[in-house]
Amino acid sequence: MEPVTLRTERLVLSIPTEADADAITSACQDPEVPRWTTVPSPYTRQDAVDFVALVAGWWAEGVETVWAIRFDGRLAGMIGLHRIAPHPHGGEAEIGFWGVAEFRGQGLMGEAALAVIDYAFDELKLARVAWRAVAGNVPSARTARGLGFRYEGMLRQGLTSSRGRDDGWVAGLLASDDRTPVEWPVL
Repeated sequence: MEPVTLRTERLVLSIPTEADADAITSACQDPEVPRWTTVPSPYTRQDAVDFVALVAGWWAEGVETVWAIRFDGRLAGMIGLHRIAPHPHGGEAEIGFWGVAEFRGQGLMGEAALAVIDYAFDELKLARVAWRAVAGNVPSARTARGLGFRYEGMLRQGLTSSRGRDDGWVAGLLASDDRTPVEWPVL
């Protein structure tokens, strides 16, 4: 699959390149990024270079689509569809994202995620997008809820990272859902 650039009112979502390595490295020094994601900690510039190379391969194989979120030309975060699984009755994938600290709280992640979800349903013809996060990641959960994801439960010790195992919240969004936010029992 060829990389696709997505545009919103304020953002450009495009494949990260080696030119982004310093910005990615800097963003991943924020303790909130490795706290809630699977990025290595400590995070080095070589980790960023390796990540960019992996992203290009994932796009080529069609297994993951990862975009750098750009706001006024600056890196504002990363977002992607992971574990893309096509199926004759509509495939599925998992959305994942993290934001650069200085851009949080401005609605950028929700805006980027909406574009990615539209791409997933309209272009990839997926039937379902899943969301998972370490239990307690309230900002991520609020973003997912605001996009219309439906809370589906707790995965006890269901998420793994270099930290070990964590409990995880899981939610889903179907192509047929109306995307109206609903209450979640954990928020």
